[in-house]
Amino acid sequence: MSNVRTITVLYKLLPSILALRKDRRKWVKTEGKDTDLEKYRKNARKVLNTFISLGPVYIKLGQWLSSRADILPQPYLEELAKLQDSVPAAPFDLVKPIIENDIGPLDEKFESIDQNPLSGASLGQVYRGRISGQEIVIKVKRPGIEKVVEEDLKVLKKILPMALRFVDPNLRFSARAMLSQFIETIHEEMDYTIESTNLKKIKQDMKKSNIAIPSVYDDYSSKNVLTMEYLPGIKITNIEALDEKGIDRHKLVIDVHKVFFTMLLHHSLFHADPHPGNISVTDDGKLILYDYGMVGRLDNDTRLRLIRLYLALVEKDPPRTVNAMADLGMLTPDFNRSVIEKGIELAVRAMHGKKPDEMEVQSLMELANKTMSKFPFVLPKNLALYMRMASIIEGIYKTHKVDFKFVKVLREILQEEHLIKDAYIEELKYSFQRFAKSIDATISIAPELKKLIDENRSIQLHTKPKSNVLLSGSILSSAIFVGSTVLYTTNKSLGITGIIGSLIIMSIFTIFRKR
Repeated sequence: MSNVRTITVLYKLLPSILALRKDRRKWVKTEGKDTDLEKYRKNARKVLNTFISLGPVYIKLGQWLSSRADILPQPYLEELAKLQDSVPAAPFDLVKPIIENDIGPLDEKFESIDQNPLSGASLGQVYRGRISGQEIVIKVKRPGIEKVVEEDLKVLKKILPMALRFVDPNLRFSARAMLSQFIETIHEEMDYTIESTNLKKIKQDMKKSNIAIPSVYDDYSSKNVLTMEYLPGIKITNIEALDEKGIDRHKLVIDVHKVFFTMLLHHSLFHADPHPGNISVTDDGKLILYDYGMVGRLDNDTRLRLIRLYLALVEKDPPRTVNAMADLGMLTPDFNRSVIEKGIELAVRAMHGKKPDEMEVQSLMELANKTMSKFPFVLPKNLALYMRMASIIEGIYKTHKVDFKFVKVLREILQEEHLIKDAYIEELKYSFQRFAKSIDATISIAPELKKLIDENRSIQLHTKPKSNVLLSGSILSSAIFVGSTVLYTTNKSLGITGIIGSLIIMSIFTIFRKR
């Protein structure tokens, strides 16, 4: 069965892989300019349909790839972002044993359950019900899904080495890491105890925000079943219904960004799958957020580095941007710093244009896409999830077509959450660490300097004392110059000051030598 499935998957995927290889090379070469975007979209739609035809695991893979700006050209990202996690539900007769095995007899545990599914997804399906007069939803794992997932993951592991022969080396590096991250994530999504924990943590973190998050019924939940409070609302992209209720859609777009970027930048856990099916709006304009299977986790150091990256982009500082990206693990070990800095400098200049304080979400995503396509970037798991979150939110913003400025909202979030001060403190720490390394580098050459001085002492007996003045000046000037060149990559002003200072010192000692 596995071999037949491998051949079937490879047969269906190979044309898409070859088309992607050709499109990506052209996209990188032209930097996305003067290209036939409709042709790209046509090929991307073929990829999307191929994933749908291959089943649940490949639907999830397509969703995952929709955030990978380091792998796919922008038109592919836009098309795959449309891939909704919607699959015809399995018959209730197959679902009932799963619920009863974990929770108990339906007629004893539940007041009622509607056997017609509310929705069907690739890994699970959702039903409405009642417990003690309370409206609930029951999320049940799709029957036999573990076996399907394990079989297809084995197939993916087999075909990846073959598929990578058709792509360029930089892409191979990203693809291997991506598959490992994808496997870890899909296993987490199949364990509803993990989703329950995620939901409760985010609910606690966001209790002061303009958002409604359902409560979990722990006694009616397990690894395979998740029972939650039923919170009905208007789908976030249902413009007609939102307008009928008189909901301010401009404020709604701002609220969506504030909720998700506050999760990202202030807390350790963020919702990584905010597609329109997972966000609704109450009649009074409050956001409702569903489905916590796909989340990202950021430790405090990573969170602060991400804020540093944002500030560097907003403040048009390529060296700081590269420093933050390197600290985030977004660059391969052998990256060419000067080339990447130049690429970011050009991209940031275009992104800011004449109004640097009004950077649009689209410009930010295009920067990430074009830069990552051109240089050896890699996205660690949670930064890939962050890119997915950001790109899906951008799609919601485009749907509403309101006057929205991303940087303005981002700055408000950073100010309201008191994050800018922390980010600048982190930047100062980084600068001092770089300076300390430059001092260490200077000290490391001390033995050679000592040897040079010892050798010079024998010459002093036959030379005028003033010659030693030049040697001392050279040593001091060189030490300052070495430290300043290292410091320059972090702080241009201090670096330039140090370099100029070293030249002045050398000049002064040269003058004294001549006297």
